[in-house]
Amino acid sequence: MLYFIANFLKDFFGPLRLLQSYVILIALALYGGFFLTVFLLPKMFRFLPSDRGREFTPNPEAAAGKPTGAGVVFITIFVVLVFLFIFPSPAQSLTLALTWLVMLSGYLDDRSTTSWNEYRKAIIDFMLSALTALMLFYLYFDGSVSYWLPFTTKIITVHPAIYFAVSVILLWTSINTTNCSDGVDGLSSVLVLIALFTLGFIFYVILGHTTISEYLLIPHLKEGARWSILIFSLAGILMGYLWHNAFPGKVMMGDAGSRALGFFIGVMIIISGNPFLFLITSTILFVNGGTGLLKVALLRFFNIHIFKDIRFPLHDHMRKNRTWSSTQVLIKFMILQLLITIAFLGVLFKVR
Repeated sequence: MLYFIANFLKDFFGPLRLLQSYVILIALALYGGFFLTVFLLPKMFRFLPSDRGREFTPNPEAAAGKPTGAGVVFITIFVVLVFLFIFPSPAQSLTLALTWLVMLSGYLDDRSTTSWNEYRKAIIDFMLSALTALMLFYLYFDGSVSYWLPFTTKIITVHPAIYFAVSVILLWTSINTTNCSDGVDGLSSVLVLIALFTLGFIFYVILGHTTISEYLLIPHLKEGARWSILIFSLAGILMGYLWHNAFPGKVMMGDAGSRALGFFIGVMIIISGNPFLFLITSTILFVNGGTGLLKVALLRFFNIHIFKDIRFPLHDHMRKNRTWSSTQVLIKFMILQLLITIAFLGVLFKVR
């Protein structure tokens, strides 16, 4: 919105033209999101439900009794903040609305006296993922989807059935692996923050830049800079949450936050046109939480015992079986994700 206001008022006050610079808007969204969340979140603590406690908490930072479901606060701030800085396109408005709905489904679980049945949550996640894939197909891709992939300069037109299957699996996996990684104060937030800064860089500097995208033989994303405002806005807000969640955390994001964050990352990867960006943004999230989902699925549906000596999510195994502290888990997982991100950035964008 500030972008359009500046367009009308810049003739009366010249410096307002700066509000039409995407760099300025990104900076304002990042810092504005951070300071708003730092200020507003503590005022909402008393309205949030209390955490029911985790199954494995061998250390004194037990979660039971802490305010949880903070995602309902910072995701709402995110939606409002985006409308403050830009007038979102239909696809961006859809993304904001569905991110808020995913948050709401998680928040209803957070405030429930007993945790929702896992099948119920899985079905809700699948329905929201399917709805998102379908609406993006028509609203953003106009019924025709192309992928740019590593190790080839060719742009591949994708059959709608393949697009739909890849998108639903990607969204469902991103939602649930991010949710499973929310078990150590600051862990999920830091890993998602790395993903958001990486995506923001890719959308603004690479996909959104005509010359750079052409040099790297990658399709130019016309609205890359506008998408990056959404990404950096959420990054700033997440830093504001992390300010209060850093070990020992005073508040937890709950399913309301973790599911919405995973969903948003998944949508950005779909928008980018390269599903392999999931490797850049979410490898540790997937290993930490996704392998646990695989272990349970194989055991429950096929009676296949795998990783029987490893506890999942992996951060629980490291704390309980390897006696890592919460700080060690956070720092070491963060280092691994940074190393993986840098390596895959080179592979996906340069080896073509």
